[in-house]
Amino acid sequence: MSMRIMGLDYGSKTVGVAISDPLHITAQGIETITRKSENKLRKTCARIESLIEEYEVERIVVGFPKLLNNDIGERAKKAMEFGEMLKRRTGLEVVMWDERLTTVEAERTLIENNVRRENRKKFIDKIAAVFILQGYLDSISMDIEG
Repeated sequence: MSMRIMGLDYGSKTVGVAISDPLHITAQGIETITRKSENKLRKTCARIESLIEEYEVERIVVGFPKLLNNDIGERAKKAMEFGEMLKRRTGLEVVMWDERLTTVEAERTLIENNVRRENRKKFIDKIAAVFILQGYLDSISMDIEG
């Protein structure tokens, strides 16, 4: 019975969610959870918990937006706190994954697929979550093979 891995792109008002296939090869975007303000996380956590149950998630990967000079800025601190909170609430392993280039990649993918700018906002978090999770999945498959 194979379990899945969840990827999360944590933003100030949204959390993009991606889920791996059972073999941990590909990531697909599931949804973007929105909230009224940064600190109102109760519903967000409840939604993540129900997705964990639905998809039988065994591990969570949270995008860790370090600054390009490797410093940990305000956003990265918030992502870490979010990861810690998820670890406490779910009891699952939470991996912080360096996602410095994912939003850029996500944006480029949307442009290449001719998604109009006003529609990009709707998809960007979910696609960023896919890139975060895919990067992580690729790295663990290298570990297995290599």
